[in-house]
Amino acid sequence: MSVVDGAEADAGDGDGGAAKAATSPAATVPSSTAVLVVGPAGYRTEGTGGIGRYIAEQRRYLEDRVSLNVVDTAVRTPERPVEYLRTAVTVLLVWLGFLARRRPDVVHVHTSHSFSFYLSAPYVLVARLLWRRPVILHVHGSSFDAFIEDASVPAARFQRAVFDACTAVVALSEQWREVLSARVPPERIAVIPNAVDPDQYDPDPVADPPHLVFVSNHIRRKGIVEVTRAIGELRDAGVWFRATIAGSGPLSDHAEAVADAHDGVEYVGFVSEERKRDLLSEGSVYVLPTSAEGLPIAVLEAMAGANAIVSTDVGGIPSIVDEANGALVAPGDGRTLTDALGTLLADPETTERMGRVSRRRIEESYAWPDVVEELLSLYARALDGAAATADADG
Repeated sequence: MSVVDGAEADAGDGDGGAAKAATSPAATVPSSTAVLVVGPAGYRTEGTGGIGRYIAEQRRYLEDRVSLNVVDTAVRTPERPVEYLRTAVTVLLVWLGFLARRRPDVVHVHTSHSFSFYLSAPYVLVARLLWRRPVILHVHGSSFDAFIEDASVPAARFQRAVFDACTAVVALSEQWREVLSARVPPERIAVIPNAVDPDQYDPDPVADPPHLVFVSNHIRRKGIVEVTRAIGELRDAGVWFRATIAGSGPLSDHAEAVADAHDGVEYVGFVSEERKRDLLSEGSVYVLPTSAEGLPIAVLEAMAGANAIVSTDVGGIPSIVDEANGALVAPGDGRTLTDALGTLLADPETTERMGRVSRRRIEESYAWPDVVEELLSLYARALDGAAATADADG
């Protein structure tokens, strides 16, 4: 039985989710269709965050529907001069391997902002202009809005040239559609949200005491400093809850310090995907006071675990979190963050209800079995357009 059976529906659940059509063009994509996915899958680098997880799930859900292969563009960040040479060699070998491949029917390129975009651009241009294949450019990235807004004139022209070569561009939410419309005609932008598999989570929305969970990289952008400060203030104020902080990074000393100073606060370091799912299933409130995001898979995973969400009003987060399943604060506003967490942790009944709404939203609009149909429909439209163009060219 679903954890949301019997829960009352809220009116806004469908906004921003993947459409569920009774009949879908996905059925017109032959299983022999060769789809080449290009992006930082992380096979050589032991994962690359949200995009790597997306590609892994995309491959899992599409492998029986099309003939899918992956070109992994991930490279380790160089830390010493000699490592720059290694990175350059890796990029060159991946590029040569791409050029030597049999030409697929559709090329699906995942990209982010800055270096990731410039690394992805040659794949887009070759696939479209040389191979004459339809190209889907899937835009992730927490700061793609600044990447567009702050571009110099030459950079803006190059961005537009890359986007012009694309058959379609995938935005993660309506907010990101608006951002991309500065470079891409609206009719070529498809909104397809990130997704998770709710069946991988076994949520227990009733936690006694309430369980606050933070799982993310310990970098300033993710809000680890604000989280640990809020946990310390709430524990000092006598608020009854336990907290688990997972993840690692250059600011992990903040997590270690708050765990050492307070009973009921645990820092568990880097965790496996399985342990992360267990933590999110055990949690009742997930906090991510990030300063910039696309549509964070971490928040969707926490929603699948039936958590109330406390996050920030950036990127696509407002499309999945509102007053029905959590609270949004301004980035860097530590006082409001602490107050929002304190309010939820002091009201387990409301927190439990919000967690059930979170879970239902995932099941209804952000589950992989539904989102993969949107991808297949996009491939079908791209293939139909390519066929029409070929016929017109004679």
